[in-house]
Amino acid sequence: MHIYGPAHLHGPQAVGAPHSTRSARPTSQVGSSPIKDEVNISDAARLIEQVKQAPDIRQDRVQAIRAQIASGTYETSDKLSKAVSGLLDEIG
Repeated sequence: MHIYGPAHLHGPQAVGAPHSTRSARPTSQVGSSPIKDEVNISDAARLIEQVKQAPDIRQDRVQAIRAQIASGTYETSDKLSKAVSGLLDEIG
């Protein structure tokens, strides 16, 4: 074993380009599967897509329902039970 200390200078060494090719052999691993791309879609992106797929708002229908609510004829027990059932199906 040789210990040269801090004052020892090494002789000239070859300087290689940073992108030089050192081996022409491909680096393949035996038995490994090829790399595959993967896409993960967030819940927010799914929700945005659902909103984009939703039909346009029918203003005439909205105005008719608002008039029924204002007059007190919109809320019936049948409509409320359907709404609660739909809400529970959506949540659960």
